[in-house]
Amino acid sequence: MEERYDAAVIGTGPAGLSAAITLKIRNKKVILFGSKNLSGKVEKAHEINNYLGLPAISGEELGKRFAEHLQQMEIEITEDQITSIYAMGDYHTLISKTNHSYEASTVILATGVHFGKPYPGEEEFLGKGVSYCATCDAPLYKNKRVAIIGSSPREEAEAEFMAEIASRVYYIPLYKEPVSLGDSVRVVEDRPVSIEGDQKVEKLILKNQKLTVDGVFILRESVSPAQLAPGLAVEQNHVVVNRSMETNLKGFFACGDITGMPYQYIKSAGEGNVAALSAVAYLDQKRRELK
Repeated sequence: MEERYDAAVIGTGPAGLSAAITLKIRNKKVILFGSKNLSGKVEKAHEINNYLGLPAISGEELGKRFAEHLQQMEIEITEDQITSIYAMGDYHTLISKTNHSYEASTVILATGVHFGKPYPGEEEFLGKGVSYCATCDAPLYKNKRVAIIGSSPREEAEAEFMAEIASRVYYIPLYKEPVSLGDSVRVVEDRPVSIEGDQKVEKLILKNQKLTVDGVFILRESVSPAQLAPGLAVEQNHVVVNRSMETNLKGFFACGDITGMPYQYIKSAGEGNVAALSAVAYLDQKRRELK
């Protein structure tokens, strides 16, 4: 059986870290997903002047304080990107990019705001040739032609893996760093425009050419919340929540930039605390109902 956590927190910015710390203080079993480098947005901040008690602190220094707090609380970060979340009644199943599954009674989404718009055809062909995880769905494309759109150099490993299974792999990098891939992967320096097909994916349209493919893998730094959790209420790329950070899904909470403006670190940290306390109340209520 999978180990079941009281709460899964997704995101290592101020909101996610605040939620994880509050849950740990409340003696809940929590798993925290994200980067051990924490938040790139925080790290790159030149100077932060409105974080209570820490005037004129640099983003780099604030990130160090966050890391120290996690260490003191003995909270570890699981570096495994979650690509989909499914409600299973009284718990949630989380599927990762490495095709690992996790179980948690509650979920707190704190992945930051998702600005990327879907390509024309992306949502239409989701599950019909469009995927967000190459290692998860690779077996479906044995001896077929696929295109992989990579948002960062770390996606190159998935292209190499796919090349062992598919008959042809096209890799379209959306970043400026040099691409380091073997001859089994064809690198296409172009920009995606749309995805076309009839009942399933047939072509990836680029700015200067068309690729005939059976599948398109879109590997972004983050997955939009609507694609991450089926049925989750979203408005203009923001998750809809009430003042308790509850979403429209039972046992599912959201906090930080993903819930809307203002995009402020201190606001995110406060919402993370509220989301965690709401998750604790939800868990306690469920336990009382079982007695």
